[in-house]
Amino acid sequence: MFAPMNTRPGYRSHLRPRTREGWIALVAFLLLFALAMPPVTHTVLDRVEPWILGMPFLYVALLTVYVALIGVLIWAYRRNV
Repeated sequence: MFAPMNTRPGYRSHLRPRTREGWIALVAFLLLFALAMPPVTHTVLDRVEPWILGMPFLYVALLTVYVALIGVLIWAYRRNV
């Protein structure tokens, strides 16, 4: 009488991007987010010298990564991804 819940025809997960721009935004966000995580931050970006605009290199690098992450989110929002 009733079909099982897991056999709906045409069901697509909302967690997977459906457009090319969606995949680009997802991959860009994940790669940029990986730059802010401890394995990369502690091995590559963990330097005080050189000072840039009066701030240590680590702070400038993380600020750049965070601004780029926000930029990806804004780009995806404007493209209606």
